[in-house]
Amino acid sequence: MKQIFINLPVADLERSMHFYAQLGFTNNPLFTDEDQKCMVWSDQIYVMLMSKDLFRSFNKKPIPDIKTHIASTFTLPVESVEKVNEMVENGLQAGGVEPLPMLDEGFMQVRCIEDLDGHNWGVIYLDINKFKELKAKK
Repeated sequence: MKQIFINLPVADLERSMHFYAQLGFTNNPLFTDEDQKCMVWSDQIYVMLMSKDLFRSFNKKPIPDIKTHIASTFTLPVESVEKVNEMVENGLQAGGVEPLPMLDEGFMQVRCIEDLDGHNWGVIYLDINKFKELKAKK
């Protein structure tokens, strides 16, 4: 099975773990210890929340201030617009920030949320049938 582990440096492991739990991630205790928390989105996608000290031990480059600089973005597909709204609203209540208004393209709705450290996540619903119809017309 192919999997991806996304490693993110965070300032406060417990608060970050709570934030991601509010988005719908679950904790995997096998990969969790005092310096990192493994938060699972699916069988293939794991987010490793790491203390900045642990993160630095694997990298020689400085960690940018993600609140003022963009380094990467991540997108989580969900099954409905209602789920998009639920996730983002839960993230906002857990201390996240919504940097942009919802993007609604008719076939796709996207809302963005920044975690407590400024890491940017898009939550997207894509109606694949509407998308295919649109593509067929072009």
